[in-house]
Amino acid sequence: MNLTRFSMVATLVALVLMAVSCNEKAPKATSAASTPATAMEKMTIRYVDEDSIMANYNLAKDINEAMLRKQNQFDAAQAQRSNEINKFANTMQQKYKNNGYLSEESFNADQATLAKKQRDAETYLGNLQQTMQNELGQSQQQLMDSIDNFMKAYAKQKGYDMVIRKSATLYIDPKYDVTDDVIAGLNKRYTKVEKK
Repeated sequence: MNLTRFSMVATLVALVLMAVSCNEKAPKATSAASTPATAMEKMTIRYVDEDSIMANYNLAKDINEAMLRKQNQFDAAQAQRSNEINKFANTMQQKYKNNGYLSEESFNADQATLAKKQRDAETYLGNLQQTMQNELGQSQQQLMDSIDNFMKAYAKQKGYDMVIRKSATLYIDPKYDVTDDVIAGLNKRYTKVEKK
């Protein structure tokens, strides 16, 4: 029995020593863990609704209008080319029905002309579309650069450590929304450049 008591006492002493040992290390872990939380509490964070910025920032609206005009021009050019090709094809068909081709060579020449018109239209429209894509890419880059540059200066001026996108959060209190202030600042700084 003495041996059993001794082993119980030894086990209790070991447990007490482990608990004391863990308690000595625990404050260090707790203080290290609380440091980021303390730093986080001192950060000043605001957010913006990027959809509202894109809908109300004058540069974004101007870019959107310009791209709509380009798309309308492309659609008109596509319709014009299509009409020209269809008109030529219909003329060929009528000529063929009315025995208007006096030789196989003249028919083959018209077929070659039709094929060339189709190739030329594809090339022209492909180049036009590529130009539109390049302009859109440049405009989007200009827009993003404008917003990024403004946001850096705005956050520094206001003393914000971070301005995040609303879409990047699950929930954020609306009192931290600075979207209207940002839109006003962006529009105040923007000067529309008229294209000649």
